[in-house]
Amino acid sequence: MISENTEIGLLFDHARPERIGLPEAVFCQGKHISVLEKLLRESAAGRSRPILFTRLAPEVFAQLPAELQAQVNYHPLSRTAFSQSLSRRSTARVAVVSAGSADAFVTWEAARTLEYLGINYEVFEDSGVAGLWRLATRLEEINDHQVVIVVAGLDAALASVLGGLTPKPVFAVPTSVGYGQAQGGLTALNSMLVSCSPGLGVFNIDNGYGAACAAARVINLLRAEAE
Repeated sequence: MISENTEIGLLFDHARPERIGLPEAVFCQGKHISVLEKLLRESAAGRSRPILFTRLAPEVFAQLPAELQAQVNYHPLSRTAFSQSLSRRSTARVAVVSAGSADAFVTWEAARTLEYLGINYEVFEDSGVAGLWRLATRLEEINDHQVVIVVAGLDAALASVLGGLTPKPVFAVPTSVGYGQAQGGLTALNSMLVSCSPGLGVFNIDNGYGAACAAARVINLLRAEAE
């Protein structure tokens, strides 16, 4: 147990943007509330570069002082928070396509990460292939984006279908949504990994943050080549 008097070292990796073009993020799950409060205060005070906080559960955020909560841009569904975001430097856009609203906690983790990174995005929810017309009617608009993130649970068929319909880079995220044999997202992960759609990039279960960072690398490369 961490006491309130314990000194906590703040070792933010502020050189990360220069190395890889992406800023640091703090994974909040499992961290003591006193650690999170100190990290959030450091970020909110503007003494550091922008920091994204992921997996910050609503019940944990509610334990923070009200005055600190007011300084943070918090999104309970995605469990993300930041005090500052990066400025937009490109007109390129990312489509975040989800199979169903049950996947929204992952969908919006990806979308919020893109927002924090200063990247334009559009969310297309409820595009699952059980009602294929929903995807078909949106396909032209989805293909108007430079990168596509696909979020799906259950059998995750959306990733294979969309991967075969768009020429854009596709990053697929399996979610832990589903009954029994969905096995907490393992079935969706395996389905994406054995997809017959070539060139599909697959991320860990529920890792919307990782997919958004991959999309950002593509957008950053397009921007650098255009300059």
